[in-house]
Amino acid sequence: MSEPLLDIDDVSVLRGDAVLLDHVGLTVAQGQHTAILGRNGSGKSSLVKLISREIYPTGGGAGVRIFGQDRWDVFELRKMLGIVSPAVHAEMTREDRLEVTDAVISGFFAARGLWRHHRVTEAMLAAGRDALERMDAGHLAGRTMATLSTGEARRVLIARALVHRPRALLLDEACAGLDPATRRQFLQTLRGLAQSGTTLILVTHHVEEILPEIAQVVMLRDGAVLRQGDKADLLTGPGLTDLFGMAISLGCQDGWFSARLN
Repeated sequence: MSEPLLDIDDVSVLRGDAVLLDHVGLTVAQGQHTAILGRNGSGKSSLVKLISREIYPTGGGAGVRIFGQDRWDVFELRKMLGIVSPAVHAEMTREDRLEVTDAVISGFFAARGLWRHHRVTEAMLAAGRDALERMDAGHLAGRTMATLSTGEARRVLIARALVHRPRALLLDEACAGLDPATRRQFLQTLRGLAQSGTTLILVTHHVEEILPEIAQVVMLRDGAVLRQGDKADLLTGPGLTDLFGMAISLGCQDGWFSARLN
């Protein structure tokens, strides 16, 4: 039996007197597409930073195991777990001269663009082109990151995370800033990744973004895990009303959920 992709055991994170994460415990198996759902300020971003090794549990690094290991070189971790977040988006799109293919290949070096000391191989170039095609973004090659729309840039950044062919992707608010049509097209592309064997961990506060392929939901509230379990059991009107603190009605069509405030 393979080790879980993610195993967090009773972890708390403090910043001064503020509790960012409060005795969090959750498990994600390899191949188990998962949505982490919660309102703004629920601890989702802190949880992403904990997984990406930007912050650590109070008292040390124990309690967080990724692919069975509690100690990781961040560069090595990126080869197995690709991460796309609003912070990565902001960093990469403010580079006026950063060309799209270079941005994707820079994922091999955990850098923001390519520099003289980086040795780019033909294999890296081929992997970059392949990753762009997987994200339906091959036509963007030659453009600079600063000229892309939000949706275009998001596709390129996921391609950048895919160059290592990681086992899993952690997507933090992946649809932020997208219009409804672009969002649906983008989510359909993510469905293709899920169906091809890349495990997705999708962090969001919109149930409309939860792909039909996602089977597990983790609900966060006030820095703690409120519930974790099967999507069918947790995504209900009463469940979302409890999570968000407002009366919510839930609909579902063809595997896609929609929520409405009552």
